[in-house]
Amino acid sequence: VQLVESGGGSVQAGGSLTLSCTVSGYRFNVYCMAWFRQAPGKEREEVASLSKLGRHTYRDSVKGRFTISQTNTWSTLNLQMNTLEPADTAMYYCAAGSQALCREFEDWGQGTQVTVSS
Repeated sequence: VQLVESGGGSVQAGGSLTLSCTVSGYRFNVYCMAWFRQAPGKEREEVASLSKLGRHTYRDSVKGRFTISQTNTWSTLNLQMNTLEPADTAMYYCAAGSQALCREFEDWGQGTQVTVSS
């Protein structure tokens, strides 16, 4: 599948952003989708994942602030981000995988930048 992220931008700490990932192509064998992020000089890290089994996961630092969801039968993956912190500044990537356990992802988007200022 092809993935295109949108919705990134610059906000002040405490603000909100909603990222979206548009999915095109044959998406019926996609069983898990996730958001990752990578800050300059740091390793890429998984932010949140959502499987077709209904399982959500979040990294500890975003629990209670971020919400992952899908709409239109998995044609769009969203990430609602509230109470943003400077530590959330990173390039955010959408990923799709064919395993419901969400351990591997075959397809990736190009990313959308999120910058949070203090």
